[in-house]
Amino acid sequence: MRAPGFWVGSGGIAPLLLSPFSAIYAGATARRMARSGWKAPVPVICCGNATAGGAGKTTVARDLGRRLADRGIAAHFLLRGYGGSMKGPARVDPDSHDSTMVGDEALILAELRPTWISGDRGAGAQAAVAAGAQAIVMDDGLQNPTLEKDLSLLVIDGGFGFGNGRVIPAGPLREPVERAAARCQAAVLIGEDETGALAQLPPSLPVLRAKLVAGPEAAMLAGQPVFAFCGIANPPKFFATLQEAGAVVAGRMPFADHYPYDEGDLKEILAQAEALRALPVTTKKDFVRIPAQFRSRVTVVTVGMGWEEPAAIESLLDPLVARVPMPA
Repeated sequence: MRAPGFWVGSGGIAPLLLSPFSAIYAGATARRMARSGWKAPVPVICCGNATAGGAGKTTVARDLGRRLADRGIAAHFLLRGYGGSMKGPARVDPDSHDSTMVGDEALILAELRPTWISGDRGAGAQAAVAAGAQAIVMDDGLQNPTLEKDLSLLVIDGGFGFGNGRVIPAGPLREPVERAAARCQAAVLIGEDETGALAQLPPSLPVLRAKLVAGPEAAMLAGQPVFAFCGIANPPKFFATLQEAGAVVAGRMPFADHYPYDEGDLKEILAQAEALRALPVTTKKDFVRIPAQFRSRVTVVTVGMGWEEPAAIESLLDPLVARVPMPA
């Protein structure tokens, strides 16, 4: 889906007309979050956000999973599996599952660490622990009460912020910002704060600043014309990342978030790239949704986290890692 245009900015009649439904939505979320969830015997870290759509949660989750693995912790990923038909709990197998079954984010995470999908995060966490997880990193789930969290991070896209500041359907918020922030131990701002989002956070909430950094494969694109396409929450962010890496973006084609590419889409993309004598380039998240017969003709550029102060994120992990029983 594409977010309605009125979710950005503060004007228009639509948000006012929809505000009664927003109150109902926010009330339902508050009642749901008042329930208690399963307390796992291992640390649980949640990379969540206050808005619908992407903010960089998967990239943050991958970074944390890698940092825990570097410390010798057997971390498992846990997420809903948005866009997939399977409800779980189920462990993701990239060799037998595709994006229509488990969603695109699950496949990306499963390349790095064991990954579980489950609408009921508590049930998913129990399955992960039974399979040997020493820590659980959640991609999304801040508004899911079925699993208690030990560390919750409020991930914010600096370019989008909190949109018009209203709750669904009048705006992009899943719940009021203050309620989401109250359950978090820190915020992660990705990119510059272009909308004044930080001013809406409690002054006592620590803010970790970071930016998206293109992966090592981007070095090959420096000075080369590329035709960039993607179906993510914020396509301009990907296009900007390519430009920062030195690629010449000769053409671009944005799609809706989680867009299910078909043969016709790829034929059009490849034709436009050829006409521009440019290399077709996309994200890893999009690549797993491309029909298999076209993947060899598309270049993938990954992104990672570039932390302004890496020690700050490590310090948040320290007390959690200290709780993990290490094998003798």
